[in-house]
Amino acid sequence: MCCSERLPGLPQPVGMEALDQAEGPTASQREMPPPPLPSPPSEPAQKPPPRGTRSHSLSVRSSLCLLAASQFLLACGMLWLSGYGTIWSQNTTDLVSSGLTLLEQLRPSAWLGIRTWDIPSLLLVSLAVVLVTTLVWHLLRAPPEPPTTLPPEDRRQSVSRQPSFTYSEWMEEKVEDDFLDLDPVPETPVFDCVMDIKPEADPASLTVKSMGLQERRGSNVSLTLDMCTPGCNEEGFGYLMSPREESAREYLLSASRILQAEELHEKALDPFLLQAEFFEIPMNFVDPKEYDIPGLVRKNRYKTILPNPHSRVCLTSPDPEDPLSSYINANYIRGYGGEEKAYIATQGPIVSTVGDFWRMVWQEHTPIIVMITNIEEMNEKCTEYWPEERVVYDGVEITVRKVIHTEDYRLRLIALRSGTEERGLKHYWFTSWPDQKTPDRAPPLLHLVREVEAAQQEGPRCAPIVVHCSAGIGRTGCFIATSICCQQLRHEGVVDILKTTCQLRQDRGGMIQTCEQYQFVHHVMSLYEKQLSCQSPE
Repeated sequence: MCCSERLPGLPQPVGMEALDQAEGPTASQREMPPPPLPSPPSEPAQKPPPRGTRSHSLSVRSSLCLLAASQFLLACGMLWLSGYGTIWSQNTTDLVSSGLTLLEQLRPSAWLGIRTWDIPSLLLVSLAVVLVTTLVWHLLRAPPEPPTTLPPEDRRQSVSRQPSFTYSEWMEEKVEDDFLDLDPVPETPVFDCVMDIKPEADPASLTVKSMGLQERRGSNVSLTLDMCTPGCNEEGFGYLMSPREESAREYLLSASRILQAEELHEKALDPFLLQAEFFEIPMNFVDPKEYDIPGLVRKNRYKTILPNPHSRVCLTSPDPEDPLSSYINANYIRGYGGEEKAYIATQGPIVSTVGDFWRMVWQEHTPIIVMITNIEEMNEKCTEYWPEERVVYDGVEITVRKVIHTEDYRLRLIALRSGTEERGLKHYWFTSWPDQKTPDRAPPLLHLVREVEAAQQEGPRCAPIVVHCSAGIGRTGCFIATSICCQQLRHEGVVDILKTTCQLRQDRGGMIQTCEQYQFVHHVMSLYEKQLSCQSPE
């Protein structure tokens, strides 16, 4: 084979990958200086407080002091006039009597009929009046304190333009010791994308380093996402979409970018172009308020990852009045050329939904299950829903006939029986997707896709393939997108990864969860195109 077997390692995300990587957070790497980002518009300088603000606060304090002094003096004067103060103030009067000699000579008090010893009392009363007048003047003079102006509230950004993680840096060699396991943390959007790319290098030899969850994600709503699917898709419910929802819907229906072989290789090596393109795609998540089913929380692994109503898989139930018995967190996904129900994307089963999962597999005549997650990655990602040998769930008997171990996956040959009917099932457990990050090699996933396509040709073509990871959107989206694009590349000689991603998100919100996963799909397709070119006769 003339093409190299190694392909682009992709940076690892999370953001939402805490949901799907729910599948796992990532590992932190050495960073190169991040490229300059457009600085946010400078905020207007805050206006200094009005001049009267400080003088007003001072005048109030001084006025209180003046008021206290005036009240004290007024009390003294009243005591003097009433006669109670003549005894203890006699000494003071004697001391100032010499100073009143001049006043006695002028005799102004005689004109007014005032006794000499009443003059200090009148002075005290006059001083009190002056102090009270000064207090009133200060209060009237001080301007009112202006109301505090609060800064305008920042508008929330659409999820399609506000990622909850940063991007991994590209390096020529991958150093395993550089990866660190980080616990999920609350998320603050960050946009630093640090990459070092040599365009002339062969894409098959590129390796990628992932950044930690803390740098990439910030808090988990986190994941507070407001790009939601309308609650009522059927006509007649009177639902009116908001301008944002209408814009997202139009984008998902119309976005397209067809890539020829050379364009595909160039684009796979341009992370900044892929970054900008990825953030333009609406996530199309579902608002949890759209589901008003009591007890629904017991059937969802993640409360913010819900199936889009219009494509949701509904289980047959003996009790039609119990909506919970027919519910499963799974969506039908269209395939190449818009083929209906080509895949089923679902969450990793939890203990309370293992029976529902096998009911769905039997109901849909599923010939193949693809599992792309470990049982645990820092915490539980999926319940081990298959038996060692034999088990029965909701009337469906599951028997494991054989287990085949390969380098990248484990294949279980399973027999299903319900009543007198028996069917065969192949269960692929892909084990080469590393914990907390995106794979640094593309061939393993591409090989799995080709193996599943070959196995599908042996079974009923109309039955959907069940694909799941942990949340059922990140790694699941990568596998389904790769499968669809491989078929397109073989039949048309071109590939449209953007349109494929939009089609997936119409059917299940959040498919291909992170920018790193989006880049990884491009690198896998770049490798596949090289393989096809090598196989074609020259």
